[in-house]
Amino acid sequence: MRIGYPCVNYTIGCRCNRTFRLKSYSDRYLKDTVESNLSCLLQTLEYNVKHRLFFFRITSDLIPFASHPICTFPWQAHFRTTFLEIGAFIKKHQIRISMHPGQFTLINAEKESVFKRSLAELMYHIHVLESLGLDATSKIQIHIGGLYRNREASLRRFIRRYHQLDDCIRKHLVIENDDYGFSLRDCLRIHHKTGIPVIFDTFHHSINYHGETRIDSLNAVEKTWNTRIDGMMMIDYTSQQPDARKGTHATTLDTYDFKEFIQESRSFDFDLMLEIKDKECSAVKAVKILKTDPRFFPGPPAVTKRKIRKYASRSVQ
Repeated sequence: MRIGYPCVNYTIGCRCNRTFRLKSYSDRYLKDTVESNLSCLLQTLEYNVKHRLFFFRITSDLIPFASHPICTFPWQAHFRTTFLEIGAFIKKHQIRISMHPGQFTLINAEKESVFKRSLAELMYHIHVLESLGLDATSKIQIHIGGLYRNREASLRRFIRRYHQLDDCIRKHLVIENDDYGFSLRDCLRIHHKTGIPVIFDTFHHSINYHGETRIDSLNAVEKTWNTRIDGMMMIDYTSQQPDARKGTHATTLDTYDFKEFIQESRSFDFDLMLEIKDKECSAVKAVKILKTDPRFFPGPPAVTKRKIRKYASRSVQ
């Protein structure tokens, strides 16, 4: 079981999701921003390894405007060496990587223009994973999309569009249940028609479900993953923030609820993404709780300090 958190580390003093306004776009501005973002990504991964956090969701803002027609700068070629170095660090330390495009990436969009923009966004995410040299166990997770006043038609449109996607997208793509539109039951229906793996979001399921227990859900979701190709199943976890609107993610780890979930799920193997607002702080707390759990992945054999310093001293090209 790898433990992770999404996109941003608040401790290390840098951000790997720096961006800028479209009207300010220039190749020079893009290059400088990407250089900073990649440097911070490596620093974040180094922090994670030190704290035994071997699951990380890379921000979609790593390359600003990468899927927009305005971006003609050859960022993949320009930063090829840097991407390969970061990818080598990821593989050396057996870090699991995921990405999560924004809410406007809609495979089941009614408008063909929205679908085409969504394809461009998905291809950008594929280019990031390919530039890092990562295999199909690195996943791009999306929601099913909009209801568009007709659930059945929206589900059928997702299935039809999924079969139109390039293989390079399909091998990385996974879907997750959401808290307002499409439940885990809907995700499983799509899986049975497409074979796409399903990420179980425990918090969304607590809001939008049809009576299934978490154990029932884990049993069903586990069957959607081909571990030889897709890796271990991924789970998203958080809890309700007390005294806040229903559906508000917790500010920090609710240790009681977390321990209850870990005990309840003890017969399942999975990598766990903590979608909690204080990010790495809660992830470190989770590691302390899980250090005696036989499923917990503490990392590959220790890398010498000299080798860690070698990665840290490399400047972004």
